Amino acid sequence: MRWFGKEKPKEAWEEAVPSPLGDIEAAERIRNICRSVADSAAVVAACAEDGRKSAQKKFELESERYQCAARAAMELAMKVSDELMRDAAVREIVELCLKAGDLKTAKILFRAIQSPAIRDPVLRDFPALQP
Repeated sequence: MRWFGKEKPKEAWEEAVPSPLGDIEAAERIRNICRSVADSAAVVAACAEDGRKSAQKKFELESERYQCAARAAMELAMKVSDELMRDAAVREIVELCLKAGDLKTAKILFRAIQSPAIRDPVLRDFPALQP
């Protein structure tokens, strides 16, 4: 929406990435992306159950926002070289997917978590991820 000549602010995942990011900066950026789109993920989960047309329009907008953010976070996570940092970042994305009701993607991403220190608490918190 453009009021008074102001442009729509950029989303966290749309901002320009400075030259090569270190693992800590990439993990922090993933965390920021996941937190900034958490409200859209909750709306996606709620609107999926509602069949009204107005809810359908909102679902489409919020779903697109969630999917763009999740895709950007996944791309960043693939670039993290430290295994523990990558697992922590993937956990953030898994929680985002579960908040949106996207169990299929969450299960796929959960299998990428290698560290038992991160994997076990996730399983404890979200038993639906059991293989």
